[in-house]
Amino acid sequence: MVGCEAEIDLAAIGHNVSALRRLRAAEVMAVVKADGYGHGLVPVARAALAGGATWLGTAYLPEALALRAAGITAPVLCWLPRPGEDLAPAVRAGVDVSVSDRWVLDELLAAARRTGRAARVHLKVDTGCARAGATPARWPELVLAAGKSAGDELDVVGVWSHLANADQPGHPSTDRQVALFAEALEVAAAHGITPRLRHLANSAAALSVPAAAYDLVRPGIAIYGVNPLPGPSPVDLVPAMTLRAPVMLARQVAAGTPVSYGHEYVTTRETTLALVAAGYADGVPRAAGNRAEVLLAGRRRRISGRVCMDQFVLDVPDAPVLAGDPVVLFGPGTGGEPTLVELAEAVGTIPNELLTRLGPRVRRVYR
Repeated sequence: MVGCEAEIDLAAIGHNVSALRRLRAAEVMAVVKADGYGHGLVPVARAALAGGATWLGTAYLPEALALRAAGITAPVLCWLPRPGEDLAPAVRAGVDVSVSDRWVLDELLAAARRTGRAARVHLKVDTGCARAGATPARWPELVLAAGKSAGDELDVVGVWSHLANADQPGHPSTDRQVALFAEALEVAAAHGITPRLRHLANSAAALSVPAAAYDLVRPGIAIYGVNPLPGPSPVDLVPAMTLRAPVMLARQVAAGTPVSYGHEYVTTRETTLALVAAGYADGVPRAAGNRAEVLLAGRRRRISGRVCMDQFVLDVPDAPVLAGDPVVLFGPGTGGEPTLVELAEAVGTIPNELLTRLGPRVRRVYR
């Protein structure tokens, strides 16, 4: 092994999509934004489609266009168009675009006129997340405008929204959002909008809120094998990534040796210090120092002292260690290594953040 390496199990991604597809009588949009949650945009997209996904979801238009450039023809939704962005490439490539406000609709119609093709849109209503989406007060205005423009220049493919607290089973806001979404669909129908696709459920809702499934579910973190619920998942999810880094130096030190910046760790006996070639520039959280565990030489070991930009240190008193020995930062947990969820809990964040913070120096290896 040379440097920090993320091994991506593409079969696990296909398995997870297939499991989610079987759980609900709905199509699956695999969310592959942010470079496939750090796993690789195009390889993940292909694995998800092989597993039964019929749609792909991205945040930004360049992500969607990268899928098209790679030869992927499956339907793609881009949900964060930016003001002033040229939307003609989206229309030409048949990329669906989310519309939360009148300015997006107007710019898409202009792009449709320039390209001579109908813009494919999903109208988004804000049911309680207070991010993108037309508020209930402005929703009738948006659907009325879309209804008037539907035809050769505009194809209203979907109506959608996003849940704020589906990862907290039983949270009262989820039922409220489901009810508001149903009302928004009625308003759309009253203005002549009957979409082919209605979608509301993210990973957590796809797993635990059947009423939110509608025609399409949009799992993100779940397709990478992470259960977003506090309790057990109703389907078997297989973690897709294992993160490793090599020992680059091992040396004997005396008791009382202070370690790394700030000397926040001091050895209590004569021991071996193993220097590992990964740091916060690679995505290892700085907050992992003296908190998180990794696997080396058959045992879990807590990171000793501060995580640096390119390296961290392990105190290994009980096993011979050589340069080049692999250290597993997280994986499925089947070999005794910590899981991604355990690392996230140790540093006070969520798995999504850790995956998407993996730096460009981390080599992706696919199997």
